[in-house]
Amino acid sequence: MLVVWCPDWLVVAAASGAGLPLTIPMAVVAANRVVASSAVARAEGIRRDMRRREAQGRCPELVVFEDDPVRDARLFEAVAAAVEELAVGVEIVRPGLVAVPARGPAGYFGGEEAAAERLIDQVADRAGVECQVGVADGLFAATLAAHRGLVVEPGRSAEFLAPLAVNELRQPGGPDRAELIDLLRRLGLRTLGAFAAITERDVATRFDTDAVQAHRLARGLDERPPSRRRPPPDLSISTELDPPVERVDAAAFVAKSLAERLHAGLAAHGLACTRLGIYARSERDEELGRVWRCAEPLTPNGIADRVRWQLDGWLRVGGPTAGIRTLWLEPEEVVEGKALQLDLWRGEGHAEAAEKAGRAMVRVQGLLGPEAVCTPVLGGGRDPSERARLVPWGEELTPAADPGLPWPGHLPAPSPAVVFPDPVPATVFGEAGEPVHVTDRDMLTAAPATVGVNGGAPRPVAAWAGPWIANERWWNREPRCHARLQVLIGAQPAQAALLLGYHQGKWVVYGHYD
Repeated sequence: MLVVWCPDWLVVAAASGAGLPLTIPMAVVAANRVVASSAVARAEGIRRDMRRREAQGRCPELVVFEDDPVRDARLFEAVAAAVEELAVGVEIVRPGLVAVPARGPAGYFGGEEAAAERLIDQVADRAGVECQVGVADGLFAATLAAHRGLVVEPGRSAEFLAPLAVNELRQPGGPDRAELIDLLRRLGLRTLGAFAAITERDVATRFDTDAVQAHRLARGLDERPPSRRRPPPDLSISTELDPPVERVDAAAFVAKSLAERLHAGLAAHGLACTRLGIYARSERDEELGRVWRCAEPLTPNGIADRVRWQLDGWLRVGGPTAGIRTLWLEPEEVVEGKALQLDLWRGEGHAEAAEKAGRAMVRVQGLLGPEAVCTPVLGGGRDPSERARLVPWGEELTPAADPGLPWPGHLPAPSPAVVFPDPVPATVFGEAGEPVHVTDRDMLTAAPATVGVNGGAPRPVAAWAGPWIANERWWNREPRCHARLQVLIGAQPAQAALLLGYHQGKWVVYGHYD
């Protein structure tokens, strides 16, 4: 795959629309946070996710633009058209990034490096913007190669990806993998190579579907394995526009209608689209076409956005010389519809889905009482059982205690996956078989060697950590002092990680880790 990447495209498009040079500091913001900045702004300390006010405080002369996906897609059409003059099979991944199969241009221009040089000159000459080109096996590896201006030899994508940080799994326009990346870093898997070294079976049993897809990317493979299902029937849809569309507002209305029809047809066959072909014919029989690629299955809103962006680009930037009279959509690549199953509050129509969910919750409360539907709220505390409380649906979600306080004696992350409502009795013994206690100096009388749970046979301790002491309510007549201990008991593959507690000379099990 050959990828053409325009660095800082959001800023480049905004500056082009405003007629400003890139030599002044500029940034694009969404929800009052910086989503992109120019090289000059980054030199002044402006970074992604920085608050707008903080960015303007660091650089008072900063020019700020609001995020505008329509503008970005419309102006990027010139870049896509420039690439299409030299290479066939152009696919827009997102505004600022376009991909084509490498074999065609490499064969025609005498090699991948020669093709990359020609494309860089072509985009600069036709669109007036700078770009970088990367070549590698697969879209993910080729994108990262484009960020570095590299050509990776066939079959060596995994080797190229291995030393890169796991932060690369989070790409603009793709799934938000911030939590996965944070977890991998805490597990010590800081590079793509370290993540790829884990077997796919282990990843699938411990993480969700998105993590499995990310694991495939880290190994230099496609996000999804090749589909061996029977090809679906012709699911393309078309419409005749009377009168022909010449205005962007009319194009937006048509886009929404076509998107709903296409999505309904795919859903009827249990499918979802990941590569969308958008084609049009003008009154003068000029035919236009463009393919959009998406990391996740497209929702109706996602389809409508891409159709609207493409029509906007055609109608405003070097498109047909007459109005568009025929428009049709073709799902170039589909996946199983289960890949599109979202949770209750995620996906297209967020506000509508949230309102619908709220009505359902209120209905359940009317039937079963206010306490029947609750929302867990995480707050501060020293024990996992103290940190979470259930708030009836509809009440203000304020934590019972401030999680930002120091909380001396609190347990380190992560918290147990399961916390028992009633602690389970336990016994802890040392190497010589003597009971283990916690002294007045907050130390163990012996290293834990075996642990018995709820009257069961003692199991050997493979590892342990602690104790963490909590002296609570010291101002009361009956202060509470207890210790917590993390233990890993048993042998592979039946090991169990437990959180033990010691209070008034007795051990109990508070919960267990996943």
